Amino acid sequence: MPLADYRIEPFSADEITHDVYHRGTGPCVLIAPEIPGITPNVAGFADRLVDRGFSVAIASLFGTPGRPSSTRRALGVIAKACVSREFHVLATRDSSPATAWLRALARDLHRHHGGPGVGFVGMCFTGGFGLAMLLDDTVVAPVLSQPSLPFGLGGARKASTGLSADELATVAAKGCPALGLRFTGDALVPGERFATLKHALGDNFVHEEIPSPSDTPGAETGKQDHSVLTEHLAPDDQPDHPSQVALARTLDFLAERLTPA
Repeated sequence: MPLADYRIEPFSADEITHDVYHRGTGPCVLIAPEIPGITPNVAGFADRLVDRGFSVAIASLFGTPGRPSSTRRALGVIAKACVSREFHVLATRDSSPATAWLRALARDLHRHHGGPGVGFVGMCFTGGFGLAMLLDDTVVAPVLSQPSLPFGLGGARKASTGLSADELATVAAKGCPALGLRFTGDALVPGERFATLKHALGDNFVHEEIPSPSDTPGAETGKQDHSVLTEHLAPDDQPDHPSQVALARTLDFLAERLTPA
C-alpha cells in the first residue's frame, strides 16, 4: 500500500476539514496533490522528499487516497471540484478558498516542525496555489508544478495566476523565490501564465519548461505529458531526461530554502 507508512490526522480551519497524511522528520513540505488526488505516484514523490530528510504532509483535498490515476477518475473528481465552494476554476482575480485552509495548515505544520518555514508543492489543479501561500510568511519554498487554474478559456484566463492585482503585488514585494514547472506543449498550463509570473516576480520566478513534441521535434516527452513530478516523470534510470532534471531541481530548491547553510 503506497500510504501504509503515513499517519493520518484531520485538520480543520475556516469551516473546512480534510485528512492530512504525515510522514518523516525534518523541515516540512506541504503537498497539495493534483487531480484525482493522492495517487501512488503522488505518494512516491512524497517518499522521495522523506528520503531527502524532509517531513511531508499531503493534504487530501479530493478523490480517494491511494487509488491510481485514470481518466475516468480524473473527470469525476474535476466535476465535483468545479462545483465545490473551495475551488475557483474560472475566476481570474480571486484565489480559491482552499488556499486559506492550506495557509492555516502550513502555519500549524511550521509550529510543529520549526525551521525557516514550510515548503509547498502544488500540482495541476493546486499548482498555482503556491503563490497564494505566499500571502502568509510561513511558506518560503513554493513549487508551482503545472499550475492549471484558472482554466485557460480565453486570453485573460490563460495569462492569469488566479490572484488579484493587489495579491500578486504583495507576493512580488516579498521577494521569495518560486519554482515553476511545465511541459511547453501542455494546453492546461499556457505559456502566457508563465509569462505573467516572469513579469510579476522577475528573477524570483525560476522555472523548468520541459520541451514537448508539439513545439520541439524530437523531444523526449509525450504529446499529452502534463504531470511533471508524478505520472509523466521518466524512470530513475534516465537521470538526464528533462523531467528527471526538473525533479532534481525541485528537490534542490526545497533543500536550499528549507535547510540553509
